[in-house]
Amino acid sequence: MTDAPIKARAPMVYATYPNLAGKRVVVTGGGTGIGAAIVEAFARQGAQVVFLDIATEASEALAAGLAATPGVTHPPRFIHCDLTDLDGVARVFAQVAGEIGAVEILVNNAANDHRHKVHEVTPQYWNDSLAVNLRHQFFCAQAVAPGMKAAGGGVILNFGSISWHLALDSLSLYMTAKAAIEGMTRGLARDLGGDGIRVNCIIPGSIKTPRQMALWHSPEDEAAILAAQCLHERVEPEDVAALTLFLASDNAARCSGRDYFVDAGWYGS
Repeated sequence: MTDAPIKARAPMVYATYPNLAGKRVVVTGGGTGIGAAIVEAFARQGAQVVFLDIATEASEALAAGLAATPGVTHPPRFIHCDLTDLDGVARVFAQVAGEIGAVEILVNNAANDHRHKVHEVTPQYWNDSLAVNLRHQFFCAQAVAPGMKAAGGGVILNFGSISWHLALDSLSLYMTAKAAIEGMTRGLARDLGGDGIRVNCIIPGSIKTPRQMALWHSPEDEAAILAAQCLHERVEPEDVAALTLFLASDNAARCSGRDYFVDAGWYGS
């Protein structure tokens, strides 16, 4: 790692994608962290954003803050949704379609990277982990696909993780889910491509969110991550949001069935 000091970052200035204005977008896990940055980024493009989360207080604060933000023409709407309740998921997507119309862009962001040891995993823990990190991505995609087909196309962006590419410790189930998401992305891209639906997978690296910094990243951990990255700068939620906007836009019209990393070139730990 270079000994040069890490430069302070200037505020993110997103590219403007005119075709995103007015688009009906659903973001799962949109109340905090990466999801919140994605919600804000789409809102600033003029999209009609609905975001799903179980973190009520943070989500309501985000929605209120963006509603008061100059230039946000469609204040994002928060809907409380437990994504492990598939009947509830179906109801929420039916509600969204009934209120604003068919979803045009789905961002499958929600996940939970609980640490665990192999000997601690029970069948119930296994089921719960895959329900939180994998299962809902498929069923959310299933819920929006008919409306996208009827409209002649749409975009589904699933979220993977750098973790399984690096074989990080204490994350076996999380990595199992995230590896499966890449395979699921390819399958959905093939099955839905004939209907004009593009499906891609975004793979974040180590993202500097409040949760990650509070729970997992000591100063020593942060130094090790920076040393392992080609770029010795932390990846921020806004970096992931910028890639998400591009892949959702018409500028990515011929991008489907692929994985897109935003990890500053992290190849080891």
